[in-house]
Amino acid sequence: MLPEQEIRNRLSGLQLAVGHAAQALSAERCLPGELRDYIQKLDRQSDRISEILALRDPRRIVKLIEDMEVLGARARRVCSSGLPLSGQMKSAVNHMHNELVDFKQRLH
Repeated sequence: MLPEQEIRNRLSGLQLAVGHAAQALSAERCLPGELRDYIQKLDRQSDRISEILALRDPRRIVKLIEDMEVLGARARRVCSSGLPLSGQMKSAVNHMHNELVDFKQRLH
């Protein structure tokens, strides 16, 4: 398991990345409902990060990151499907997913 401070730093960065995706979501006019749903779920899970950190349960942290990575991969797939999305939206989702993948790999 990663040192606690690194976990905290990565989770903070992840919250920022999810926040940027949520901001891009609100700025986007014509967005597929499935992408909106994935990002909203990620945003809700991101809100739980502080609560899970307080529990200091490594298994819950790993489970949260794995669950978020699955949603991030789905969101990224929608962004890569050729739909007319803004560069900001695509960039935010790609960045968020990359953060999740990297964090997940470092946890294992």
